[in-house]
Amino acid sequence: MRVVIAGAAPERKVMKLITRLRAFSCNDEGQDLIEYALLVGLISLVAVAAIGLAGGSVNSIFTTIQQELAKAV
Repeated sequence: MRVVIAGAAPERKVMKLITRLRAFSCNDEGQDLIEYALLVGLISLVAVAAIGLAGGSVNSIFTTIQQELAKAV
């Protein structure tokens, strides 16, 4: 004899949970969005690093130009 507690049987609840987890794991719709977001973040990080490294060189070039123009006037 089987006793069913209020609601669905425990086995049925476990099977529902397993079915939902399988559906969730198979759903890769949001995966592309995450990949694009990571790619944009990586590109931004590289751009900021490149600008930071080149900033000192650009600053010294403009300082040299400013000094040469000041001498010419």
